[in-house]
Amino acid sequence: MPAFKLKKEAKNAIFLGGMCALSYLAVYIARNMLTATTTQIREVGAFSDNLLGNLASIYFITYACGQLINGIVGDKIKAKYMISFGLMLAGVCNAIFSTVTGNTLGAMISYGSSGFFLSMIYGPMTKVVAENTEPLYTTRCSVAYTFASLIGTPIAGFVAVLVAWQVAFRISAAALITMGIITLLAFNLLEKKGIIRYGHFKVQKAAAANPIKTLIKRDIIKFTFISTITGVVRTAVVFWLPTYLEQHLGFSPDNSTMLFTLCTSILSVTSFVAVFSYEMLKRNMELAIFIYFTVATTAFVGVLFVTDPVLNIILMLLALLGNHCADSLMWSRYCPSLRDTGLTSSATGFLDFISYMAAAIASSVFPNLRDIIGWSGLILVWMGLMAFGILISIPRKKAAN
Repeated sequence: MPAFKLKKEAKNAIFLGGMCALSYLAVYIARNMLTATTTQIREVGAFSDNLLGNLASIYFITYACGQLINGIVGDKIKAKYMISFGLMLAGVCNAIFSTVTGNTLGAMISYGSSGFFLSMIYGPMTKVVAENTEPLYTTRCSVAYTFASLIGTPIAGFVAVLVAWQVAFRISAAALITMGIITLLAFNLLEKKGIIRYGHFKVQKAAAANPIKTLIKRDIIKFTFISTITGVVRTAVVFWLPTYLEQHLGFSPDNSTMLFTLCTSILSVTSFVAVFSYEMLKRNMELAIFIYFTVATTAFVGVLFVTDPVLNIILMLLALLGNHCADSLMWSRYCPSLRDTGLTSSATGFLDFISYMAAAIASSVFPNLRDIIGWSGLILVWMGLMAFGILISIPRKKAAN
């Protein structure tokens, strides 16, 4: 009987994690479409470089603020409503964005609104998975939708290579609306089967009485810093990667787009690398994150001094991989571990808010900073962020499982 029970739990986790992964795949195809089509948009003159940077910043701000708001709301409202309606409304906004060429205000409003609606997904998703699966399966589910988020980037790049940018946004809009409908129907089915339940997990009394103090004891401050620096590199640096390939390494716009797709495809394995190495390190989360930041810092040093384009790209990939691994472990291990506090969605939303606010600021600052200190100076800034990550993640004690 225990063996049968384990199989049933695993099967339920696959159903729930699979739906979350598919939903999150649609999210990341949509949210990376602007990055993937940047060179094409610039080439046809649809939007200026400054407007593209502003659109990215507006998106990051609305997404960040939405994470803070919707993270809290996600602890109160059923995940199926948050996720499904967020997907559908974001799809409508993406469809509108594809029609507003030359309309600066319309582009800002539609793209910014898309960011807010997409922020309705992650916090409630993390909460519903953490509260309805065993810890082992929770991590596996988190890896699944983290992988979906990373593979969404090269899929967006692949779509951008095949079609005009307006069509690419319409495809992402259709994917979001379709997944919103499917998610609502699937979650209803999972609730009827008892795979998803709400309000059944016993919450710590201390957490209910003083949630802030509880989160501080659970290292929320350290992970706030980690969320900040990984968010800048994971989001803002990757956003400007096609521009880096074109302007600094000298690739053509088409080759830059294809290389960006290749790079993000390789980065899609990050979640598996992060969890595998975490297991190899006997589930010592502090040590694992320390190693990831060390790898990223060392690789950025290489990016700074190596001029050969191929080797430069390889080192850039290694640096991004190190950063992404630290980021992935935070979302797949730290956030779900807070399920006994009853604050999983709120804490996840807060950390995502911090991550994207930092990315929003960085996305606006990077173009101007590049004009002042050049690409080499900008790489030095990225290296400094990773070095700071080393300092705040120096292992002090063996992390709890």
